[in-house]
Amino acid sequence: MIYIFLAQGFEEIEAVTVIDILRRTSGLRVMVVGVGGKEITGAHGIKIIADIEETEVNVENIEAIVLPGGLPGTVNLENSKYVKDYIGYCSVTNKYIAAICAAPSILGHMGLLEDKTVTCYPGFETELGNNVIYTGKLVETDGNIITGKGPGAALEFALKIAEELIGEEKTQKVKDGLMVE
Repeated sequence: MIYIFLAQGFEEIEAVTVIDILRRTSGLRVMVVGVGGKEITGAHGIKIIADIEETEVNVENIEAIVLPGGLPGTVNLENSKYVKDYIGYCSVTNKYIAAICAAPSILGHMGLLEDKTVTCYPGFETELGNNVIYTGKLVETDGNIITGKGPGAALEFALKIAEELIGEEKTQKVKDGLMVE
């Protein structure tokens, strides 16, 4: 199961693009997780009804977690004990952790990005921790960590998550259906 966490003030493009792409991809099961309730409002007023709340995540079936950015969404994600526990679980069990925009800062604050090649929204580089290789590229993958730069990278970020989970061939079928070159 891929769990996509949404907290009040999430960046809508980053969340909805990932949800859409991963749900189009055969073989992936996706659950939208509301942090602090099931109805979550994005940074630009778009409301999403989550499938489950943060207390209902089944850690035994986590394949990956996704953390959209946005403000104050990123701060609200980081303030959740549950979200940090799930991140810690994924780190220890080598499950994928994908974070975009400001959200990689959560991983940086937890010390999970040391010696990793990453990207994030410009201005958050100082929040990534020590010994981080920051590239500024749209998307970076280093081991089980996938990072994205910001809203404009949402499609590439979502496709990279899919590719890591189900392979290039199946992801190419999704790209073809979307007419992504």
